[in-house]
Amino acid sequence: MPRERRGKGQVSSFLDTLQEVLPSGLPHRERCVEGAARHLTLIEEANQQFNLTRITGEREAAIKHVLDSVMPWQLFAGASHIVDAGTGAGFPGIPLALVLPDTKFTLLESTQKKARFVESAVGALELKNVKVAAVRAEDWLKTNKADIVTARAVAPLVKAMVLFAAALKQGGRILLYKGPDVEAEITEAMPEARKRQIKMRVVERYDLPEDMGSRTIVELKYSSVHPNRHSPH
Repeated sequence: MPRERRGKGQVSSFLDTLQEVLPSGLPHRERCVEGAARHLTLIEEANQQFNLTRITGEREAAIKHVLDSVMPWQLFAGASHIVDAGTGAGFPGIPLALVLPDTKFTLLESTQKKARFVESAVGALELKNVKVAAVRAEDWLKTNKADIVTARAVAPLVKAMVLFAAALKQGGRILLYKGPDVEAEITEAMPEARKRQIKMRVVERYDLPEDMGSRTIVELKYSSVHPNRHSPH
């Protein structure tokens, strides 16, 4: 019983923090606050058994995990199927699924322990719009389609466009959560992008509160237009 009381207290504490930090115009905001508070509590409990995330402070987790995940929600609005590649403890997939309940989400995580945790969290939160698969994203994408593939902790852009090549060729968009200094990555990836006819562009930038970092969202999209199309003959 003491553990149960502690758990409820921790959910309540996360609720207060999320009410404070999540933007007022967020769709299904109350649903997100309540679901994310339970999710963070489950993570804290699981973290005692194995290393699920290094971010364990209550306020830091609310900002760096939940707020960071949902800040660019408008970029995802309107998609019918979103894939979170390498979801880890469930980010950004679970918070996005809470604010976009009419969108189908598939969360991919190749580490079995983490995948089992995410599956149990999805069940506990009763997220009917979410499925979890314990596979590598590049393997899943060979036989499945998605409108958008997203990821937070992912390889550099030059590697990401190789990993997600199948999704790009099928017309999918890749939205990657990156840090503030992504220009060097973009420059490094430019030759590979030209070769593969992939367009890269920064679609959103934002700062997390309390000096907890800056975020850049980079979009990768396949372009069927030949780069020399408009060159004079």
